[in-house]
Formats: sequence, C-alpha cells, structure tokens
Amino acid sequence: MTLRVENLTCWRGKQALFDRLSFTLEPKKLLLVEGSNGCGKTTLLKILAGLRPPTSGLVTWQQTPLDAMTEEYNTHLKWLGHDNGMSRHLSVIENLRINANLFACEAKGIETVLHQIGLKPFQDTLVKHLSAGMKRRLALARLMLGHSSLWILDEPQTSLDKAGVALFESLTSEFLDQGGSVVIASHQPLGIAPNYIQRLNLSACH
Repeated sequence: MTLRVENLTCWRGKQALFDRLSFTLEPKKLLLVEGSNGCGKTTLLKILAGLRPPTSGLVTWQQTPLDAMTEEYNTHLKWLGHDNGMSRHLSVIENLRINANLFACEAKGIETVLHQIGLKPFQDTLVKHLSAGMKRRLALARLMLGHSSLWILDEPQTSLDKAGVALFESLTSEFLDQGGSVVIASHQPLGIAPNYIQRLNLSACH
C-alpha cells in the first residue's frame, strides 16, 4: 500500500508552509518529518490523514486521491495527534471497548493490549485521573486494536517515560516489519532501525 504526495503546497496567510512537496512512502518505511516549530509539520500530517485540504497538489493512496476514497482510506489509517482522543470521563477499559468497536476488533484482544501497555492495574480508573504519560500509553493502545496499513503520528513520544518510549518504538518496529507504513512528526530521537527511515525536513521546503 503506497502513499504518494505530488506537488503539495500549503499556505498560512501570505506564507507558504511548504511548496511543491513530493514524496512516496512505501510499505515497511517510516517517514520522519522534522523541522523547526511552525514549519508546518502538524499541518502536513493532517493533510496526509485527510483532515484538511492542501492549498494545491495531490495526495493518493494506492493511486487513488484521498478525497475520492475517504471512508475506505479511514479503514487503513490510524491517526494520533496531540489530543489523545480518549474520553476523560470514561475508564481505561471503557475507552478501549469503544475503540475496539470502531476498529471491529474482538473484545478479548483488549486484555492483551492492557498488559502490553502496562495499564492492566488501572483498567477501571477514569482517564481524567491518569498521569499524562499513562494517558499517552492509552492513546497508543488504539494503534494496537484492529488492523491498519498506515499510522500517522504527531509527536507520539510526548509525555512518555523511558519505558513508554521503548514500548512505542517496539510497537512501531513490529508494525513496519509486518508491512505497515508510518509517518511521524517528532523533535525527539527515534530508536528505529535506519533501514526503515526516510527523512523530510520541512524547514527546507519553502
């Protein structure tokens, strides 16, 4: 499954965040989007996730434009932004059950995920009572529910401790090894094998 970007341009007011950007992301590859604050990393990821349109240019998935296959594209995609995407008034396990239903995942898989992310002892705790790092671990659990071909992740290591970062890197490496594709915007070092990684510095794309 191939994600392709052709001559992508996005303006913010009178400033071009990036201009005529083109790249291809194949299976088993991770695109690491780098650059200074305000250069358009989050904007690019939202465009790739189909959450906002570009000023001009084309994004295709399997040679089909995103706007022509929104529903089908969403079945292949997992998006993780700055917002963890969980209800703070529900418990850990209640949030995972809702996400399992969304991703057509068997409920018994939730127990495995809880163990993997280290939140089994907190499964009945309301999300609003979790630490920032535990909330981020819970958000990462969504990546583990159901099947997907593409992850688009905005600063996924935020708030994670050293063990949480190692868990995230392990999950990502396994996903890549199984044929998935990943786009990550990050300022932090990424402990993923170099053969998986291609880099895009948005600060140089004006």
